[in-house]
Amino acid sequence: MKPIHRLLYQNADRGLLLARSLSELYDHLRDFYVLEDAGRGDWVVGACALGVCWEDLAEIRSLAVTEDCQGMGYGRLLVETCLQEARDLGIHQVFALTYVDSFFGKLGFKEVEKSVLPHKVWADCLKCAKFPDCDETAMMLDL
Repeated sequence: MKPIHRLLYQNADRGLLLARSLSELYDHLRDFYVLEDAGRGDWVVGACALGVCWEDLAEIRSLAVTEDCQGMGYGRLLVETCLQEARDLGIHQVFALTYVDSFFGKLGFKEVEKSVLPHKVWADCLKCAKFPDCDETAMMLDL
């Protein structure tokens, strides 16, 4: 768990995603997919979570790949794995709040107004230092 936490915090420090506490990661451990590299001391090179909001809506959360592994397809692999899980669960829409809209656009996500997202989604936003002036882009994919 600590290698995932370290990876997420490295990306949060760069302003790429919302920081998550170790306690929060333990609460959502089963949501995460992790890419490991056994040849590295810290072995976690990527992580991503699928957060199910309710029966037909889920969120891609906490997507992070180590800087030296970016551009190798690991982010795509992680997101596609989450999307397959969403399909398996019968979920019809998946969204992401992101600073890298071009990445999600390549995967078929379309920009949407944040107002189309349910209020329940904004619970994490209250923890963000940028609240209420969010500068992330909301993107949605219909499965």
